Amino acid sequence: MYVGRYCKGLRHGAGLYVFKNGARYDGEWRQGVKYGQGTFWYPDGTRYEGEWKRDMKYGFGVYYYVNGDVYEGSWKKNFRHGMGSYLYADTNTKFMGTWIKDRMQGPGQLIHPRHRFHGFWQLNLPYGRGCFTFENACMQHGHYVHVKDPDYDETKEEPVEQGQVTEPATLEAEAGEGNKKLADTEDVKLEEAKPEPFEPLALKKGVIALWRARCITPYNADLLPPEPVPLQEEVSVDSLLDRCSEDLIMAPERYLKYEDEYEGEGGRYYEDADYPGSFVEAI
Repeated sequence: MYVGRYCKGLRHGAGLYVFKNGARYDGEWRQGVKYGQGTFWYPDGTRYEGEWKRDMKYGFGVYYYVNGDVYEGSWKKNFRHGMGSYLYADTNTKFMGTWIKDRMQGPGQLIHPRHRFHGFWQLNLPYGRGCFTFENACMQHGHYVHVKDPDYDETKEEPVEQGQVTEPATLEAEAGEGNKKLADTEDVKLEEAKPEPFEPLALKKGVIALWRARCITPYNADLLPPEPVPLQEEVSVDSLLDRCSEDLIMAPERYLKYEDEYEGEGGRYYEDADYPGSFVEAI
């Protein structure tokens, strides 16, 4: 079910779409796709609030997981990408740093209630030199190494990665089907965009991070690793112009006057008429 604005037979402007499985999207549309600010509620209780481009999470957004975890930061083509923070609700710890293709990758911090770790990450695991800072103004220096997990069993099925954002295929398929039916009804032909492949980085299986402490020193900010910085990237998704904005507003009618016509009260009624944009409700 869709309730909102249309333009030339396509969802365009503000609108609410409710899917058959209970998911729903409330936000902005352009030429039949989610584009702009919007909120998506998933059937399992998770939700995303933020920016969209061509039916994909793109830009800044916040994702609320069903277990209470929260990711807040940059997105690219439905994946966490750029600067972002991830709050682990069960331990009350937060990662703040760089994400690349849905993985913690690069400089960052892991903030605990009474201490924090400054360092680098590689495929969701801390790696290389770093330091712990504590409330008593001291620092522990060392480095993380990746070693084989002795408890790893290759025969067991891999568990779902914590914090992984999974897009149910049925939702996108259903949305596409709705657009297709609408286009067939109105005989509208719209060329579908084919975005470049953008897949998450493959994780290392059976690997854990092991801390090797080296020394303890008084706190010195000059000894901290580099802070994370935003990624410098070009926009790789073509923008959809708001071409239908002019079509949503009807031109006011003008009343033609003739000679010797009566001009009394209400004589300017037709000249001052102002008609709002159309609003369509469809089920």
